[in-house]
Amino acid sequence: MDSWYLPSFLFFAALLRVFGLPTPEIFDVDGGIDRDVFDINEDLGLDLFEGDIRLDGVQERNSIVGERYRWPHTIPYVLDDSLEMNARGVILNAFERYRLKTCIDFKPWSGEPNYISVFKGNGCWSSVGNRRIGRQELSIGKGCDKIATVQHEFLHALGFWHEQSRSDRDDYVSIIWDRIISGKEKNFKSYDDRKADSLNVPYDYSSVMHYSKTAFQNGSEPTIVTRIPDFMDVIGQRMDFSDSDLLKLNQLYNCSSSLSFMESCDFELENVCGMIQSSEDSADWQRVSQVPEGPESDHSNMGRCKGSGFFMHFNSSSVNEGATAMLGSRILYPKRGFQCLQFFLYNSGSEYDQLNIYIREYSAASVNRTLTLVEEIKDIPIGSWQLYHVTLKVSNKFRVVFGGVRGAGASRGGLSIDDINLSETQCPHHVWHIRNFTQLIGSPSGSVFSPSFYSSKGYAFQICLNLSSLPNVGMYFHLISGANDDQLEWPCPWQQVTMTILDQNPDIRQRMSNKRSITTDPFMTTGNGTYFWDRPSKVGTPVFFPNGTQFQRGSGYGNSVFMTHERLKSRDFIKGDDVYILLTVEDISHLNTTQNEPIPTLDINDLCTGFKCENDGVCILHHGKAECRCPSGEDWWYMGERCEKRGSTRDTIVIAVSSTVAVFALMLIITLVSVYCTRKKYHKETGSNMTLENFLFYPVDQVDNLDAILNPSSPLLPGAVTPVPLVLLKVLWVQLSAPQPCPAEAQPLAPLGSKLCSL
Repeated sequence: MDSWYLPSFLFFAALLRVFGLPTPEIFDVDGGIDRDVFDINEDLGLDLFEGDIRLDGVQERNSIVGERYRWPHTIPYVLDDSLEMNARGVILNAFERYRLKTCIDFKPWSGEPNYISVFKGNGCWSSVGNRRIGRQELSIGKGCDKIATVQHEFLHALGFWHEQSRSDRDDYVSIIWDRIISGKEKNFKSYDDRKADSLNVPYDYSSVMHYSKTAFQNGSEPTIVTRIPDFMDVIGQRMDFSDSDLLKLNQLYNCSSSLSFMESCDFELENVCGMIQSSEDSADWQRVSQVPEGPESDHSNMGRCKGSGFFMHFNSSSVNEGATAMLGSRILYPKRGFQCLQFFLYNSGSEYDQLNIYIREYSAASVNRTLTLVEEIKDIPIGSWQLYHVTLKVSNKFRVVFGGVRGAGASRGGLSIDDINLSETQCPHHVWHIRNFTQLIGSPSGSVFSPSFYSSKGYAFQICLNLSSLPNVGMYFHLISGANDDQLEWPCPWQQVTMTILDQNPDIRQRMSNKRSITTDPFMTTGNGTYFWDRPSKVGTPVFFPNGTQFQRGSGYGNSVFMTHERLKSRDFIKGDDVYILLTVEDISHLNTTQNEPIPTLDINDLCTGFKCENDGVCILHHGKAECRCPSGEDWWYMGERCEKRGSTRDTIVIAVSSTVAVFALMLIITLVSVYCTRKKYHKETGSNMTLENFLFYPVDQVDNLDAILNPSSPLLPGAVTPVPLVLLKVLWVQLSAPQPCPAEAQPLAPLGSKLCSL
């Protein structure tokens, strides 16, 4: 719908260059260099583990840390005052991506014992897992304020290490060791599967946790080479979670559903996602794969897969003017009170056909469940798929109802809808639809400008897309003179602009859209001392709309390396030769305040200061005192006040066996000595010539007591088989293991003295 601007803008941009007229200045946020996390940290001279991981003490190396390092599903956080304004907004946007695709949520810290403090430190880094130390720091420093960078660092905090450190990585990539900066080789170690847990998910070239091919390079050659060459430009992507990233995260935290996602439907299944036809209309929607007058294919597959590709179609050519067809979604259950409905719409009927969006809400106050009209979509372009967003605000369970209406005039086809997504997120404010996109790549005129848009505050603006600087695509934001300028505040304060090149995957959860944000700082000045974001009529350059109307355009602010041409051609950024750029401009001045920090429920940070637990032990509070919770495994454990001692099942068995042998040897020695001394004593007193051998093996099974054995005058009874030493050992063992006075009924054995009692 906006494509008619493009040839005109190309033409006028060329005229400005030809006639030497002034063109707006461009301010490149990244200085023309797409620096990854590791590049930023390396330039700062940071020596972090694997480039962006902060280790605390002796931290055992795992791909996914153990259960004790997991956070609760709702993670408390603090946005430190040191953070730049743009970074604050980007962090909150990153949280929305977590909510859309996982069960992980974030809330401002309100006194919980453990929380994440996000601050502007040197570089971009995080610890891995919940360290249970109270205030756990995560740095989003200068240049780190990209949404995928924030996602990357928070994945570390949630318990994930880098993808290429997996035990099976050598099956998928080759590390070129002589191309790595000297001293950084340790960052490329892999770990065996006893220390690394990939959660049974295949190796992922597309992971947002994977190193790029240029990580820690000492020249211009790649340090990582993929064994499948097609993935060389895939590794190291910093756009969004990959499918495998989400699979592992949701497995680790036992997520069965995501928080803000509600519905996605591409109509590939015959049950049409549980949608229902109305009995109160005059026509039905039909599930079809093509329509003679268009579309020839669905939007999901664009004809790429034969035998698949379906959408819903309302044939307006077969009904009279005013006829309606109602298609309702399944019943949905909201949680947040606001929703964004997104879908693709194709018109092959009359230019006056329209689509109405209704809500059928179920509540005690709405007994009849009446339809509420939310939006009328008119003037639908004919002959192409168009992207639409509708903002909803529903708190009770409800259905979304699509109402096709036959308009005036001739119709040869009708309305078609496909790729419906509903989520509890904010809709973008504007959509820039660029058709015939591949014809514009490498355009000699250099830049393509969007139509003019207005922000919710009333600021007029344009987006500039630079497609001429191969291999990169640049994107910039320009304030322009508008109808509201006299009533607005200048310089423009704290408006965060988010520009997104949409990945047109049918399912919003599987999209990897490329998103960047910039924020208008009212104190930012140019080289000549003027305010960069001042009123365009004051600091801008005169330019012309396609209709010849003159206006003022301020300088551009953005990224010359928004994304590469190779990435732009991947996935579904270009679909049917169409590209969609989603635009949001919101006031974030409310973030320019200090987050109140409550008193923690457990003052763990203070009590554990200086109380160091060894061997990766965790400091906890127990009855108001700091103690160490020591780590343990299936057959090992640490113990002691500071977890300074190690134990294992093997050590315990060795000690037990050794102790048993020692006790047995000691008892045998005591028995022999006692027998020998007794025999010698009685031999001396009685003059008996009884030998030690006779004494040791004298039969006793028919003797009443030991007196009969030890007294030479006692009669001997033959036939016994039990040797004497067993009796003596039993007596001695009882006395040594539990010594106690003889009970009254027991008679001391006279020959051995009063210390031994008869059994």
